[in-house]
Amino acid sequence: KIEKCRKEVGMMALNYPLNSDWSTEEIVKVIDFFNLVEQAYETGVDRQRLLEAYREFKQIVTSKSEEKQWDQFYMEETGCSSYRTMQQAKRQEEPLVRMKK
Repeated sequence: KIEKCRKEVGMMALNYPLNSDWSTEEIVKVIDFFNLVEQAYETGVDRQRLLEAYREFKQIVTSKSEEKQWDQFYMEETGCSSYRTMQQAKRQEEPLVRMKK
């Protein structure tokens, strides 16, 4: 039930492994979350916005194993870790989350 969804990111194209059972709204939420993770590495991202996007992501991707698969996929494609980004966001109190590759 996994399909590939292609998204152009600057000069790079990502193929997201999406569940075919997901609604369009769920697909948008998952991709939005990963866009915010990438933004944390590029320019920084608002911590509250990132935490809210993660809560929405976890309503869709509920299992830890599936979340780890997503993190591994995204890390291989972009060099950005959703796991490390969320650990940082949960630890810090500053309003802007910035990550280094």
